[in-house]
Amino acid sequence: MNNDKLWAGRSTEETDKLLDLFNSSFPFDFQLWKQDIRGSIAHATMLKEIKILTAQDFEQIINGLKTIESEIAADEKAWFEVRQDEEDIHMAIEKRLTALIGDAARKLHTARSRNDQVATDLRLWLRAENYQISELLLELRQTLVKLAERDAAQIMPGYTHLQHAQPISLGHHWLAHYERFSRDFERFSEIRKRANFNPLGSGALAGTTYPLDRELTSKLLGFTAPCNNSLDGVSDRDFVAEFQFASALTMVHLSQLSEELILWASSEFNFIELADRFATGSSMMPQKKNPDIPELIRGKSARVLGNLQSILVVLKGLPLAYNKDLQEDKEGLFDTCKNLKICLEIMFRFLESIKINSSKMEAAAMGGFLNATDGADYLVQKGVPFREAYYALGQAVQFCLKNNKLLTDLTEGEWKSFHASFESDVIEKIQIENCLQKRLSFGGTSTTRVREQIAEAWAHIKHQLKTLSIERNNSS
Repeated sequence: MNNDKLWAGRSTEETDKLLDLFNSSFPFDFQLWKQDIRGSIAHATMLKEIKILTAQDFEQIINGLKTIESEIAADEKAWFEVRQDEEDIHMAIEKRLTALIGDAARKLHTARSRNDQVATDLRLWLRAENYQISELLLELRQTLVKLAERDAAQIMPGYTHLQHAQPISLGHHWLAHYERFSRDFERFSEIRKRANFNPLGSGALAGTTYPLDRELTSKLLGFTAPCNNSLDGVSDRDFVAEFQFASALTMVHLSQLSEELILWASSEFNFIELADRFATGSSMMPQKKNPDIPELIRGKSARVLGNLQSILVVLKGLPLAYNKDLQEDKEGLFDTCKNLKICLEIMFRFLESIKINSSKMEAAAMGGFLNATDGADYLVQKGVPFREAYYALGQAVQFCLKNNKLLTDLTEGEWKSFHASFESDVIEKIQIENCLQKRLSFGGTSTTRVREQIAEAWAHIKHQLKTLSIERNNSS
């Protein structure tokens, strides 16, 4: 029998070619090559420290791994194509190491299973991706704060049910999205902490008989500590599911922002104008200027939501410990990271490029009776119960609709016909600008409060940039 599988000792016949094809994860887990080499170097270092590897074996293994690292880095595509029939990246690297240095390579897998090897590689890879995504979230949040600074006094209609509700500033609106992405940033930070534990040394499921120094490999790989339980160490994919959830919710937030931008760019709203460099046209209709970027983001959110559902379904029926089902944890994860990163980056570039049609926003804010609540509040301040005041303003709005008027067009006499407590100053009190600036409650839309929110946002961002940089350096 000729079976070159590294695990083929028990086999009495060659594996079926269809099994080889079905079983292979090399086409997608190839991208874990850097993490696999880093993990192997840490494992070899530990084996040398506990006298499993001689100094000569160690030197050969390290030099061989660094040679492989240089080979792949020089031409990933060529290295992949030569070994595309391999079972996975872990076997491919071990085979190449054996070809380079001979018997010393056969000692590297001592006290290690692919189960803990894969789990370690994936945690290392995902930690690096998490840092990149967190940096992009910081970029997006900085963009939103800059827009809020620029648009702090820009009046626009606020909406509920997509109907005119109350006047707000555009700066306040940008900051609402900033808050959502701030929570996303915090979620990714929390996930890094829970995921940053070292499975290496868990073996296949039960640990090993060797006196491993798992604290050493944890330190070398930038982990907080070893996983406490070897069964959990090889089977846990909570860190994948949590990451997928955080990614899915971030994509939901991107999709919601995209939906608004699509509406605002429409002829019916006309609140914003798209930059030509970030818009497309029609192959048939020469007048078109299409918001493809936010539409694609809105569409790609469905993929990421699907990837979350996929990992949850994979995990729901698995007994301890490792099961081959867990090979399905990667393709969806890789797809999520790829799409989330491009969506975050293109969103903040897109936002920087749009032009605000101030006059359209202001004109929209003047209509729709956005100042009706302020009219009711005017009466409340004169001691009128809110429900009575609410009814009076409802009558005023109904009158305006029948007579094609705005509330600011009403005469003092007309106001008094709705309630005797109205006086001539009501017209000034319900001017849209005054309605906005009176909203001084904490977190409100007045320019004063928006400026405070901006200052606080910059302070948070400055602290988080520093903290993220320190954390990333410590893990590298």
